[in-house]
Amino acid sequence: MLASNIFAPPQNVNGLQVSLDSLQVPAIGNVSALCNLLELLLKDDVFRPAAPAFQQQQSSYWSNQQAETHPACRVLPRSPKEVAAVYLVAAFFHCNFAVKGGGHAAFAGASSIQRGITIDLQRLNSTSVNSNRNVTQVGAGNRWIDVYQYLTPQKLAVVGGRVSDIGVSGLTLGGGISYFSGRRGWACDGVVNYEIVLANGKIVNANVNTNPDLYWALRGGGNNFGIVTRLDLETFPQGDMLGGVNVYPITANASLFEAYQDFVTNESQDPDAALILAFAYVQGTWIANNDYEYTKPIAKPPIFSKFFAVPILSSTERITNITDLTVELTTYNPGGFRQTYLTATFENDARLQQKILDIFLEEMDPIKSLNGSIPALVMQPISKSVIAQFSKNGGNALGLAEAKGPLMLFNLAVMWSNAADDEKFYAATSRVIQRSISLAKKSGVYNRYIYQNYAAKGQEVFKGYGEENRERLVGISEKYDPEGVFQRLQPGYFKLGRF
Repeated sequence: MLASNIFAPPQNVNGLQVSLDSLQVPAIGNVSALCNLLELLLKDDVFRPAAPAFQQQQSSYWSNQQAETHPACRVLPRSPKEVAAVYLVAAFFHCNFAVKGGGHAAFAGASSIQRGITIDLQRLNSTSVNSNRNVTQVGAGNRWIDVYQYLTPQKLAVVGGRVSDIGVSGLTLGGGISYFSGRRGWACDGVVNYEIVLANGKIVNANVNTNPDLYWALRGGGNNFGIVTRLDLETFPQGDMLGGVNVYPITANASLFEAYQDFVTNESQDPDAALILAFAYVQGTWIANNDYEYTKPIAKPPIFSKFFAVPILSSTERITNITDLTVELTTYNPGGFRQTYLTATFENDARLQQKILDIFLEEMDPIKSLNGSIPALVMQPISKSVIAQFSKNGGNALGLAEAKGPLMLFNLAVMWSNAADDEKFYAATSRVIQRSISLAKKSGVYNRYIYQNYAAKGQEVFKGYGEENRERLVGISEKYDPEGVFQRLQPGYFKLGRF
């Protein structure tokens, strides 16, 4: 139980005035009355289920499981002070809450909550670059499309997401793979400062000089330490680049694995290159595709030569910009479906790749044709050059060491239409991941790391960071959130296991 006296009654919260004299103060657990109180604080920025805007906001979630999770009210604060005010009201009255940035997680409750309060950050959407053009301040409610559309005309970029519709804050707090990772690490490594609302309601900065322990924790530690309201991102010159998707028949898998191994072997010699190799069942047939990018406007870079030698069914290869490429990849990640993600990490091993593909095809075969289903198996390298960047600015919390690379990040990404089929897909995908991990352990190539942004509910993300890092994260959580508000009242996504 949270101590009821740790917060001052919310009559004046960060400069926002509310009179409690004319209001029946809600009892703990009376969420509807609490929504009434929030309406006094924020007037037209609180939305109930009967409002058309509420339904529109719910539909902005990527997965149907999240969209079907209905809070008692949704609150759309317009400033960090308003975020703090809403949070303090919820915390004082012991009300469960969720915080939504982009809403791109797959499972119910990740950034949504049933019968609690959802704090939706979409109005924290400012974006500005400094006069030196080396830092961009990004409000936590932005999606990557907003950032890229702002920076691309200025020939600038940040280390950000590869899918335009994903939220900035969620991707970055979980790590954040980028097309620029070979030279600059993951998105969390490119953050020079976080603005965050702490458990006591204070709004502080976290960077290498101010609250450096919190800064380290936020680089991979998820939503366990407060509500991030702004991220200041390292910014660099970036013009056009090569990218696109090549589609192959599934029978080309052996040649593609050979090309993948060649790429991984040589990737550290050319950190401008990135790829995503996937196998999926689409429109009645199994296909393979390779989404590849090169951060310079060079056609046919040698690092991809073995891929270029494999006969294709179609290609969108072109010289373009980062905005265009992330919009393209969004078409492969459509919303409006039921979704599940699972993940594991292995040391690079060509034989294991083939065996995992065989397991995937076997387990998906009975359900691949169910209405609206698109099962996909995705493999991505984590090269030594990427891992080497994880030590920047005091390091991140992910627990990956260069000596263990290169690694293969395995992602099972499945979408379907009918809720009646949920258990079929959950059971089949669980068998794929369990069988794959078992094989990797027998072969001695299993790695404990679990990428938070691909993890399923129930996967123990922070154990995958190693016990030393997990204990350090717990200690930082205890320092900045001694009562465990963000562990107990914000139950969504992945928790540290303090309680």
